[in-house]
Amino acid sequence: METTTLNVGGMTCGGCVGSVTRVLQSSPGVTAAEVSLDRGEAKITFDPAVTSPAALRKAIEAAGFTAG
Repeated sequence: METTTLNVGGMTCGGCVGSVTRVLQSSPGVTAAEVSLDRGEAKITFDPAVTSPAALRKAIEAAGFTAG
């Protein structure tokens, strides 16, 4: 397992945090996702054999947020 932290833009409330968390936790290979509105970031633990930080960024962006 690997852990990465991505900056997430566009979150304005707890509902946004919930949306990003759900998108990440439903992504194949993700075992944990901790999203912080205050820090504007997501700490994600994932299996690098199944997914990658680039794929996780795309999932966040597909949900309507920015990720970097």
